[in-house]
Amino acid sequence: MTEPVAAAVRLGTCALSDALDALGVRGVLPGVRALAPSGPVGGRAVTVQLGPADGNVAKRHLCTAAVDSAGPGQIIVIAHPGPHEGVVPAGWGGILSLAAHRKGVEAAVVGGAVRDVDEARELGFPVFGRSATPVTARGRVVETGWGEPVVIGEVAVAPGDVVVGDENGVVVIPAGLLDDVIERGETIVAREAAIAAAVRDGVPVAEAMGRDYEKMLE
Repeated sequence: MTEPVAAAVRLGTCALSDALDALGVRGVLPGVRALAPSGPVGGRAVTVQLGPADGNVAKRHLCTAAVDSAGPGQIIVIAHPGPHEGVVPAGWGGILSLAAHRKGVEAAVVGGAVRDVDEARELGFPVFGRSATPVTARGRVVETGWGEPVVIGEVAVAPGDVVVGDENGVVVIPAGLLDDVIERGETIVAREAAIAAAVRDGVPVAEAMGRDYEKMLE
């Protein structure tokens, strides 16, 4: 993990979200949360696009090319089409977690359902998704592309963008904005620390937060 990415991880997703808000950039993946947590993680995105199988037989299992190409400092990010004929199939599973863990991949982030969460947890491999499900992707979902820009919710994710995940959720930072987001995030964290110090000193919380909080992003 490079120092700029490590700095983003140290700030945490809340400060990063605030910094992106200040820039007018939407970066929080909607509904995506830690399913197999292993502490805060960060890395550069390796992207995968999934889509309905529509009767097609996959030439290779979804996400395998991305996993085989990835390694330390990278996070697999999967755009998932969602429910299929009334069921929610998984866009990631246990064997993929094992393979990614062995390659040194930092985490998997799925804009949809995940299965074999218990296996990821046993490995200590961080997996983020919208829900857990036992339903297989076989015959329901296939990979339609990888290594290209994808969209999860309304958040665009390009290969090489910085992805940070923790217990609060997952944030995507466009690669070209990383330095600016870190600078703004550090300012926000410092301001919040000052407010917290005032509260510890006995200042009423309404007064402490009223002084600066609503102008935090200016």
